[in-house]
Amino acid sequence: MPILHTVNKSSYERNTLESCVSKTSKGGSVLLIEDGVYSAVKGGAKAGIIENAIGDVSFYVLGPDIKARGLDEGKLIDGIKVVDYSGFVELTVSNDKVANWL
Repeated sequence: MPILHTVNKSSYERNTLESCVSKTSKGGSVLLIEDGVYSAVKGGAKAGIIENAIGDVSFYVLGPDIKARGLDEGKLIDGIKVVDYSGFVELTVSNDKVANWL
């Protein structure tokens, strides 16, 4: 039963990403949105959390939120997929549940 987890808080301010990834089952998906997109940058404070889990968990980042924060898609952790709003909708319907990490 796949679950899409969304994280909207910066890993520089909260431990939301760590909590989310620790509860995400193999085959699950994590979508970083809003300030959560800061966690997707290579060399970031919590980049290791994503890099260690990326083989078991699919990671996505919302493209419009990256652009709104002036981040460069070329500096994202390898293996993270950028999605637009249509991709966000596809992720929600292709998973059985959506869990929002606030």
